[in-house]
Amino acid sequence: MTKGVVHSVVGGLVLAVSPWLLVSCEHPRAASPPPPPPEVAVAAVLAQTVPVASEWIATLDGYVNAQVRPQVSGYLIKRNYHEGAVVGKGDVLFEIDPRPFEAALAQAKAQLAQAEALLGRTARDVERDTPLARERAIAQSQLDNDTQANLAAQATVQAATAALETAQLNVGFTKVTSLVDGVAAIATGQIGDLVGPSTLLTTEYLLMADRINGTGGSQQPWDARAGLELILSDGHVYPKKGSFVAADREMDPKTGTIRLSATFPNPSNLLRPGQYGRVRANTRTLIDARLIPQRAVSELQGGYLARVVGPDNRISTRAITVGDRLGRMWVVAKGLQPGERVAVEGAQSVKDGGLVTPKPFVLPKEGE
Repeated sequence: MTKGVVHSVVGGLVLAVSPWLLVSCEHPRAASPPPPPPEVAVAAVLAQTVPVASEWIATLDGYVNAQVRPQVSGYLIKRNYHEGAVVGKGDVLFEIDPRPFEAALAQAKAQLAQAEALLGRTARDVERDTPLARERAIAQSQLDNDTQANLAAQATVQAATAALETAQLNVGFTKVTSLVDGVAAIATGQIGDLVGPSTLLTTEYLLMADRINGTGGSQQPWDARAGLELILSDGHVYPKKGSFVAADREMDPKTGTIRLSATFPNPSNLLRPGQYGRVRANTRTLIDARLIPQRAVSELQGGYLARVVGPDNRISTRAITVGDRLGRMWVVAKGLQPGERVAVEGAQSVKDGGLVTPKPFVLPKEGE
């Protein structure tokens, strides 16, 4: 009896609690909030007046290249400059053994003295025989012979004078001088070499290219006020601006290019003939050009696309026509209007019509 009562009570407790438990489990849970729209870096389409630059491959050369060659033949006995050093016009670079030329000069002086003595004697003969022939004291033929001898002596004096001047020049030519203000190259002639007019001793190029003004009569294809920039082979921009000199008169049939000439001042001797670089110049100006970062442009099957973020922050894909690249910006010729926003970063996975959270795009600094 007692065990049955206990069992009945326990059973009653179970039946009373179970419905409450069932109702509690069936109560609906609160819904999770939707994820926020993805953040997308956007940039506004800018409208600016910008210059457009063009670049050309350049080979550096001296504005004036002077090949230093001796005017006379002889043995080099001295070099008076340091290779690669700055030299001035008229500075003596090399010396040739002057002794043979000094001997020739002395001989020319002696020959001139003999010719002048002969001229004096024949002149006196003409002076003496002229009145005698007039008075028929001597034959006229004798005076004629005296006159011819005097003319021959005059010619001999002229020839001896010219030979003396040549000998004096040759003595002077034993000192080989610089033709321009410039930088002398490494010498190709050494002490003791037998050199002559066909021997190249060294070369030099003009330093003061910044003195050159004007355009050589040709119309330059860029803005002269902005000047030319020279980008050296290591990527650095040469600090001095250059100026246009001339354009060649014909195209190169092999390359389809035309050669242009420009000058750059070189006071620090940084530029040397044979160097390579790139010359950059502003060739035109775009008025109110529409600019967007290059990162905002994607290419697909030969066309260009941009993701546009509308006023409602919904994104869409739009075909655009691009123009020049200006640094890290791209000119848009068609497809975008100033003030519109384009997605630069973070929109790769967002479908057209999707909602985004725009944030300003910050253009990284150069080198980043």
